[in-house]
Amino acid sequence: MDSLTQAALGGALGGAVLGRRWGRGAVLAGAALATLPDLDVLIDYGDAVANFSEHRGFSHSLLILTPLALLLAFLLSRWKTSVSFGRALAFTGLVLITHPLLDAFTTYGTQLWWPLGPPVALNSIFIIDPLYTLPLLVAVVIALIRPPATRALAVGLTLSSGYLLWSLVAQQWMTQRVEGVLAERGIEDAPVMVQPMPFSTFLWRATVMAPAARLEMVTGVFDGDGPLTVERFPRRPELERAAAALPDGQRLAWFTRGFLDYRRNGDRLVVTDVRLGVPGAHPFQFVIAERARDGWAPMVSTRLPRPMVNEEVWPLLWRRTFALAPVLCLHNLQLGESPAACGPP
Repeated sequence: MDSLTQAALGGALGGAVLGRRWGRGAVLAGAALATLPDLDVLIDYGDAVANFSEHRGFSHSLLILTPLALLLAFLLSRWKTSVSFGRALAFTGLVLITHPLLDAFTTYGTQLWWPLGPPVALNSIFIIDPLYTLPLLVAVVIALIRPPATRALAVGLTLSSGYLLWSLVAQQWMTQRVEGVLAERGIEDAPVMVQPMPFSTFLWRATVMAPAARLEMVTGVFDGDGPLTVERFPRRPELERAAAALPDGQRLAWFTRGFLDYRRNGDRLVVTDVRLGVPGAHPFQFVIAERARDGWAPMVSTRLPRPMVNEEVWPLLWRRTFALAPVLCLHNLQLGESPAACGPP
């Protein structure tokens, strides 16, 4: 999640655990400690693919944060003798551990078991979701104005946790709709990812890596029983095979679980993470190789500039979220093209 949300969650937990003893200090300390795992963005791992795939790595690992929480709790209880080790551990443990657990609900990928396992991504909440953040933020502000505000903090944490649970329920609801389409087309076994569109859990996007093409569908909580519009984006198997032979291509496939797009940009091979952003405005696009006489030669990876979303799309996205507009055409969510309705499903 975004830094503001993580700070709000850490501040709410800090105030709930130590607010009666430290007042505002508990909220501020919790917010500060909650930002610690994301400081890994300051590390340069050598190239663009490494920086992308190492983020939310060791600093988000439960195998690292658990002993760190124990160490910090011990030091805190020795520094503040009025705070028992158990309460200090509740503070450091809850604030640190909830950070990667919350991140794991998003799509980016959080390496909870680094260095032992692949990234975890539940894909049930967008990285910025005001409906999750606002209850925490309001509770934290109240606690800062009139500490300890334990009731306000409890309400904020309950509402945000309930919304997180709702995101999983809504995801399964939308997944059932998509599975019907896949069954009709005979591609039930194709990899599929269902995740929310920006800023809420009311509109969802399904990405299906079918053998011949990538399929994209948009469906929402407020939709009726009408058929889903299915958009096709071409796959390029020859470029997929070329990237699979390169270290950066293998790393990206591992990190994204294969939800990638491949294209040529002149004599260079560009690999795009199609999980993040929306078609036409995917923020993570990497140049990983250049054309050589006998194939593709690996190069130090670079990241292309973030594409801009067409501003005309935002009102359309809002209307589509609440089913006021029947279709949202993902092909047109990019700068320089006017939004247009998609054709029949």
